[in-house]
Amino acid sequence: MRLGYLTDFSEEEAKFARRVGFDSLEISCNNKDANFWKVISKKGGVESIKEKMEENDLAISALGFYFNQIQPEDWQKQRFLKLLEIAPKLKVKVICTFAGRDPEKSPEDNIPLFKKAFTPLVKRAEDNGIKIAIENCPMMCGHPFRGINIAFAPKVWDLMFEAVDSKNFGLEFDPSHLHWLGIDYIQTAKDYRDKVYHVHAKDTEILEERLAKESIYGTGWWRYRLPGLGEIDWKGFISTLYDIGYKGNIAIEHEDPVFAGKRRNEGLRLGYKHLSLWILKGNKV
Repeated sequence: MRLGYLTDFSEEEAKFARRVGFDSLEISCNNKDANFWKVISKKGGVESIKEKMEENDLAISALGFYFNQIQPEDWQKQRFLKLLEIAPKLKVKVICTFAGRDPEKSPEDNIPLFKKAFTPLVKRAEDNGIKIAIENCPMMCGHPFRGINIAFAPKVWDLMFEAVDSKNFGLEFDPSHLHWLGIDYIQTAKDYRDKVYHVHAKDTEILEERLAKESIYGTGWWRYRLPGLGEIDWKGFISTLYDIGYKGNIAIEHEDPVFAGKRRNEGLRLGYKHLSLWILKGNKV
């Protein structure tokens, strides 16, 4: 397994990752003005990214473009299609995204919309030798919970995989969301072993005093942390990944408020140090 983190592309970022010891990056494509898109738009842009990554002995574990696929903006739809075309040129095998959601409908009632949106995308991914992986983040948008991503629970995953049945369609597995939702992330990883195509490493801290006042229907009673600073059993989780034969990549998703801003790189170093205890470095299969 390779260990990396989610970030926009830049030569400086690649050099930092190499200095720390990371051996991959998941490149974020979310922002319309992301440096990734600026480089890609230039002549020889794809080759430039490949060269900078290779110079720093880094692989691209995945391209991450997270938006509401059921209700996309035009630029998001067009650029996602572009990613499916350029991913093979970058030697990238996985593109990560959200399933999307009409927030006024239940997850179950969104399945026909989901099928309509993803059937042609997955077919194109199959043609290009790419896997599409859905992150299991609820993307809550206020209360009552509505959100823009139906793929937050195994029950919904089953409906999704029944609607779009393909070996090129699976999960970007993030244990942090499952933990605060009260779902056993280790057993779930075992249950969906054949659908885990990419892994996000993000921890979760439950703030018990806030929870006691807010209830599970409130807000602010959990926060995301860097690996090792929350409640996720990383030794057990990574052991499970080895147990199920996972040979993909693990990317730290840094959303830790304690290490925001100027402390961002410090946080990534801490996450690397913690996860490196159990990840076999140099295994680049």
